Amino acid sequence: MLNRLFGFNRRTFSSLSEQEVLALAISSEEDDARIYRAYADGLRDDFPHSAAMFEEMAAEEDQHRASLISLHRKRFGERIPLIRREHVRGYYQRRPDWLVRPLGLDEVRAQAVIMEEEAHRFYLEAAKRTSDAATRKLLGDLAAAEQTHESLAAHLAERHLGGEARQEEDRTERRQFILTYVQPGLAGLMDGSVSTLAPIFAAAFATGNTWQTFLVGLAASIGAGISMGFTEVASDDGVISGRGSPVKRGVVTGLMTTAGGLGHALPYLIPHFWTATTIAIVIVFVELWIIAYIQNRYMETPWSRATFQVVLGGALVFAAGMLIGNA
Repeated sequence: MLNRLFGFNRRTFSSLSEQEVLALAISSEEDDARIYRAYADGLRDDFPHSAAMFEEMAAEEDQHRASLISLHRKRFGERIPLIRREHVRGYYQRRPDWLVRPLGLDEVRAQAVIMEEEAHRFYLEAAKRTSDAATRKLLGDLAAAEQTHESLAAHLAERHLGGEARQEEDRTERRQFILTYVQPGLAGLMDGSVSTLAPIFAAAFATGNTWQTFLVGLAASIGAGISMGFTEVASDDGVISGRGSPVKRGVVTGLMTTAGGLGHALPYLIPHFWTATTIAIVIVFVELWIIAYIQNRYMETPWSRATFQVVLGGALVFAAGMLIGNA
C-alpha cells in the first residue's frame, strides 16, 4: 500500500534504458490516441465538428507510434518491453475520459493542450538520454511535432470549427447546460422559495416563537427538496427530451429547493422575533429577484414578465402565510 502511495515500486526516468524509453513513448502514444478517440466518441452526437478534430489528432498519434515502433524494430528487434506511465516515478498521468464526463468542449480542448505540452517535455528529455543519432533525431522530431500540436489543435479547430460551427457547438453546449442544470435548479429554487413562504410565515405569526418557526421551515425545506428531487428523477429519463441525466437533474432540483426554503428559515435561529422576521423578509426579496434574474439571463424571459410572475406570486404566498398565521 505504501509502495503504491509513495511510488517506491516505480522506476525513475533516469534509470530507463534507451529501449525502455522507446517502449514508454510507444505506450504513451497509444494511450493518447485512445483518449482522443474516446473524446471523439463522447462528443460525436452533439459536437460532430469537435469529434472530427479529435479523430484527426488520434490519427496523428498513430503515426507517431508507428514511427517509434519502426525505430524500435531496427534497433532492438520485435519484442517491446512492457512499460507504461504508471511504472515511472514522476511521469505525467492521463485522466481516463470517463472521469471527465460529461465532456465539456472547453475542458477537453484544454486537456488536449496539456497532453501535448507534457508529451513535448517528455520527448525533449528522452532525446537527451540517447546517443544514437537516428533515435535522437526521431525523438527531437516528435518533440517538435508535439510542440506544434498545440498549434495543430488550433489549426484543426480552425478547419473543423469555423466561426459558424463553433457557434453552433457553443449553442448546443449552452442549451445542454440549461436543460440539465439551470432549468431543474430554477424550478427547485422557485418551489423552495415560494412554496415554503406560507408555512414558515404562518408558523412565525401564529406562534411568535423563532425556534418553532425554524423547525417548521427546516422540515418544509427538506421535505420539499426530497419530494422535488424524486419527482424530477421520475418525470423524465432524458433520453427523448435530451435533458441529460435524471439523477443530476434530481440532485440539482432537490438541493436548490432545499436552499430556497432554508434561505428564509435560517434567520429564525435568531431569538428576537422581529429581527429574525425582518431579515427573513429581506432574504425573500433577494431570492425572488435572483429567480427573476435567472429567468431573464438563461430562459430569455423578459424582465417585466419575470418580475411580475415571481414577485407577484411570492407576494401572494407571503400574504397568505401572514393572514393564516394571524387568524
